[in-house]
Order: sequence, then structure tokens, then C-alpha cells
Amino acid sequence: MASSKEYLEYVLEQLGGLEEISFRAMMGEYILYYKGKIFGGIYDNRFLIKPLKSAERLMPNAPHEIPYEGAKEMLLVDDLEDRDFLDFLINSMYDELPEPKRKK
Repeated sequence: MASSKEYLEYVLEQLGGLEEISFRAMMGEYILYYKGKIFGGIYDNRFLIKPLKSAERLMPNAPHEIPYEGAKEMLLVDDLEDRDFLDFLINSMYDELPEPKRKK
């Protein structure tokens, strides 16, 4: 099932306190970037983020879900109402995120 543009727009609105949030559509889903680094995505109308130490610490009870068959588990962000927490969460993850791969 592909994710809806409406759900993407809702998540982006909730992340509106962060500058430099961007996305890329990929096979009916959306990859999310913060300052050029991938931190998560929208998969089947679920907001999933990388299971980094900082994210696990801030969301210790978050369910681990697989975004698509064959992928690694990610953390489900199910409370999208607390914008301050979302901003803090994504900012906290930034230093742990891998640098973007350079194109050859």
C-alpha cells in the first residue's frame, strides 16, 4: 500500500519547527531528510525513524516495525501531536545519522 500525499503533508506540518526538512518520493513511499541526512520515512502511512541510540532513549516503548519486506526494523512514531518533542527527537538524532553517500 502506498502512502498518501495527505499523510506526508501532515507529518511535514508537524515537523514544521525544523528547518531543512525535505523528502523524496520513492516507489509510493517517502524518504525524509534533515539537513541532507536520511532520518526516516513515511511507509504505508506510518512515520518511521531510524532506530538510533538517541531515538531509542527518547522513545523506549516505541514499537519496532519493518517499513517494507526485506528492510531493517525502524521505530514507529505514533504520537505526532507533540511538535516540540518531534523537533527535539530529530535534532537529537542528527549527530548519529550517517553522512550522505557521495555520488560517483
